[in-house]
Amino acid sequence: MALWEPPNSSFPPPDWLPVRNIDLVIAAGRSEDESTENQPLIVVPDPLEELQRIDTELQRRPAAAGILVRLLRATAGVPLETALEMESLAYGTLLGGIDFKDWLRYRKRPSPSRTVPTDPLFLERSDDRLVITLNDPERHNAYSARMRDALVEALAVPLADDSISAVEITGAGRSLCSGADLGEFGSASDLAAAHLVRTQQHVGRALAALGERVHVRAHGACIGAGIEIPAFASRITAAPGTFFRLPELQMGLIPGAGGCVSIPRRIGRFRTLYMVLSGMTVRADRALRWGLIDTLED
Repeated sequence: MALWEPPNSSFPPPDWLPVRNIDLVIAAGRSEDESTENQPLIVVPDPLEELQRIDTELQRRPAAAGILVRLLRATAGVPLETALEMESLAYGTLLGGIDFKDWLRYRKRPSPSRTVPTDPLFLERSDDRLVITLNDPERHNAYSARMRDALVEALAVPLADDSISAVEITGAGRSLCSGADLGEFGSASDLAAAHLVRTQQHVGRALAALGERVHVRAHGACIGAGIEIPAFASRITAAPGTFFRLPELQMGLIPGAGGCVSIPRRIGRFRTLYMVLSGMTVRADRALRWGLIDTLED
């Protein structure tokens, strides 16, 4: 990582950095106009303050941060299947690490849900259009193993049926998806078996295979898996007030629902790294500028 403050208001030309050797540059400025997905340049009003905040997280979770940097480098340009395998192996390694175990020990236990939906999804087909609605609104559609398996099963239908030309995914209630079900974190007793489940029951793979047919409508909180998985879709539309966050580093982990693969392919590895290291909240307008979403509703 590097800190750079321009000597004047003129930024250097686009090829000013040997990007293969740098993962992140924090620069002083008020505009992101000079920052692109292909350069490690993040423009902030106060780079010293931002660097100090990121450095604090690096000191707290060095293993996860180091693995994330190496993974993002290694998976750039790698085929989707291979990249997903690499992410899952890295994620599984950190599940057995001391930082994640410490987080499990001291975390605030999530409150049990008062109501468990009978079905984790609503499916509605009209002619050639299939609408899939995540259905756990009380918990902001937390991404549980049950919901994952239901999504894999639901998406198998349009994968096998070419007469379905449009698949729309949305969420009931106030959010599309608030991320992984924290109550299930740390429950896997066999990390090798968990790796096989993650790679074989991967919703992102199905979304990528459906290509242009998939449209995700995002609203409210899209945290962790709530943006990692939608990022595989060909099109994401966000409602006003939608926000995105990748908080996994605080747990001693990296994005493990495909985000180390899907998000860099939308916004580049440098911005992805910045999202994770900073834990920043990305509002819908910035997500649109970065390419994390494709359309912002009026």
